[in-house]
Amino acid sequence: MFSKEKLQYRAIALPQGEVRDDDRIAAEARAFLERMKTRHTIRDFSARPVDAQVIADCVATAGRAPSGANHQPWHFVAVRSAEVKSAIRHAAEKEEEHFYSGGAGDEWIRALEPIGTGPDKPHLEIAPWLVVVFAQRWGQFDDGTRYKNYYVPESVGIATGFLIAALHHAGLCCLTHTPNPMAFLNDLLGRPKSEKPVMILAVGHPAENATLPEVATIKKPLDEIMTVV
Repeated sequence: MFSKEKLQYRAIALPQGEVRDDDRIAAEARAFLERMKTRHTIRDFSARPVDAQVIADCVATAGRAPSGANHQPWHFVAVRSAEVKSAIRHAAEKEEEHFYSGGAGDEWIRALEPIGTGPDKPHLEIAPWLVVVFAQRWGQFDDGTRYKNYYVPESVGIATGFLIAALHHAGLCCLTHTPNPMAFLNDLLGRPKSEKPVMILAVGHPAENATLPEVATIKKPLDEIMTVV
């Protein structure tokens, strides 16, 4: 992506966006909050298809996230192949069987009980799309030499948040899934060892009978997550 010759500091004018007055700013902030209050993680997906361009636009939004040194150390693999989704499901369920049969430890399993999760992951096949997030440990210049990436977990986390918000804004639902270990995803998806799989997002429309655990609606109040000094 990067050419060494082009990596020089040069200031340019800030692109001009819409100028909003204070009332409009407050209204937009409140409207976005209310929209995000309707975001829920689901496990019950319908088979209703989602156009590939929608997924591409949402991933492009993720690509607008800030990152350490602007290295953008992420890669997103959008999976719609039924065969590949099936392979991912079977590999993930193998790891989940170990997780739920004692690999996770009693405390972790107890923490998950109110969520109602288990080793079976049918959503990995039913959802029309899986988006697999990879973190790039290092990058390469155009000439093939390596460069180090910085703040990789933080950068990829921000980009993934952008992606989840974009999917919800588009009217889709998603489920974050993190089988452990996840190295099988490199092999199944043909990604290099320089990339570490971070999570799988199952993406699509909710099934008619979709449910969510009641405990998932409990969110910390603002005074517990924000301090003004």
